[in-house]
Amino acid sequence: MRRVKEIIYEKRFLLDRNKIKIVLALAIPAMIENVLQVFIGVVDTYFVSKIGTEAIAGVGITNLIMNVYIAFFIAIGVGTTAIVARSIGTGDTSSANNSVKQSMIIAIIIGLISGVINLIFSKRLFMILKAEQNIIQYALPYFLIVAVPSVFLSVMMVLSSSLRGGGDTKTPMKVGLIANIINAVLDYVLIFGILGFSGIGIVGAALATTVSRVVGVIILLVKLNNKRTKLTVKLFSKWKIDLKAMKSIIRIGLPAGIEKLIMRFGQLVYSGMIIKIGTSAYAAHNIAGTIESFSYLPGFGFAIAASTLVGQNLGAKKSKDAQEYALISNVLSTVFMMAVGVIFYVFAPFLAGIFTKDEEVLILVVSVLRIIALLQPFLSITFVITSALQGAGDTKFPMYSTLIGIWGVRVIGVYLLGIVLEMGLVGVWIAYGFDIFIRGIILMSRFLNGKWKEIRIET
Repeated sequence: MRRVKEIIYEKRFLLDRNKIKIVLALAIPAMIENVLQVFIGVVDTYFVSKIGTEAIAGVGITNLIMNVYIAFFIAIGVGTTAIVARSIGTGDTSSANNSVKQSMIIAIIIGLISGVINLIFSKRLFMILKAEQNIIQYALPYFLIVAVPSVFLSVMMVLSSSLRGGGDTKTPMKVGLIANIINAVLDYVLIFGILGFSGIGIVGAALATTVSRVVGVIILLVKLNNKRTKLTVKLFSKWKIDLKAMKSIIRIGLPAGIEKLIMRFGQLVYSGMIIKIGTSAYAAHNIAGTIESFSYLPGFGFAIAASTLVGQNLGAKKSKDAQEYALISNVLSTVFMMAVGVIFYVFAPFLAGIFTKDEEVLILVVSVLRIIALLQPFLSITFVITSALQGAGDTKFPMYSTLIGIWGVRVIGVYLLGIVLEMGLVGVWIAYGFDIFIRGIILMSRFLNGKWKEIRIET
C-alpha cells in the first residue's frame, strides 16, 4: 500500500498531460485497428449465422484450433516488439531492422509448418474435440481454406508487431481497415452470391478471410520496403540468418507463446465441456465471445501503447517513465472498458438479438454478457499490465499467472460449476470471472514490485 501511495500521490503522473497524449497517440490507432480486426470476426459470424447454428459452431471450432497456432505467432511478435522497442529507445535502428528480418524468417518457417500440420491432421483435430458430424461438415472446408495458408497470418502479425515496437501504430490500423473492407465485400459476394453467381456458403467466408490476410501482408511489406521509414526491410537485398538475434527473439517470446498455449489448451478442454452441455450452449458461448471481443478493444490498444513505451523508455534508461506510462495506460484502459461494460449490461438483449433469434440461445447470451460487464476492470489489468511486463522482457511471470488462472481456476471451475453443479453456460462464465479476478491481482502485484526494471535484453 505504501508503494502504491508513493506512485500515485508523490509522483502524480496521472496528471501529466504530455504522457497521456503520448499514450493516446499510440493507443487510439491500435484500438481502431483492433476494432477492425474484431469486425472481421463479427462480419464472418453474422453472415455465417445466416447459414445456420451448426455453421457458427463449425467456425468456432476452427478458431479454437487456430488459436493454438496463433500462440506461436504471438510469441514471435512479443519478442520482436520488445527488442525493436529497446533498439529504437537506444537509437540503434540497424539492430531494430535486423530484428525485423530475423522475425520474418522465423514467422515464415513456423507459418509453413503449421499449415502442413493443419492439412494433414484436420479431421483428427475435430475428432479430438468430439465435434458432431453435422458440425464437421461446415468446419472442415472452412478450416482447410483458413488454416492451411496460415503463413500469411503469421507474417502479418509479426510485421505489425515490428511496426508497433517502432512506435508506428497507424500503419497496422490502415492495413486493418483495408483488410476489413475486402473481407466484408467478399463475405457477402462469396457466401450469398451476386449478379447470377449463386454463392458458395461457408467456403466463401473462408476465402474472404484468407484473401484479406494476403492483401494485408502485401501492404505491410511495401511499407517496410520504404527507405523513408524508421524501420526498413529491403525485400530484394541479400538476407542473412542471424542466429544470435533469432535466439534473443525466441528467448523473450517463447514464454509469451507458452502462456498462450496454456490458455488455448485450457480453452480447448473447457470448450469440449461446453460442447457436451449442448449445441445451443456452444453456439451461445461463441456469440457471447464474439460480442465480448469488443470490450477487449481498449485493452488491446492501451496494451500495445504500454508495451511499446515501456520497451523504448527502458532502452533509453528511463525506468520511472516506463512505469508511469504503463500505469497511465492501465487507468485509461479501465475507464474505456468500464464504459463498454455498461453498454453490455444495459443492451445485452439487443446485442444478442443481432446474432440469433433462437430463444434458448438468446437467454444464455444475455446472461453471459452481464457477467462479462462486471469483469472489465480486471480484464484491463490482464491486458495492459501483461503487455507492459512483456515489453520489459518479463515474459515468464505472465506465463506463470496464466497457468494458475486457466488450469488452477478456470478449467476446474468450468467442470465443477458447469458440469457437476449443472449450472451450464452461466457456470462456465462465472469460472471465467474468478480466473480474471485472481490473475488481475497477481499481475498488478508483480508490476508494482518493480523487478521487471532489472531485466536485460540483447538487441
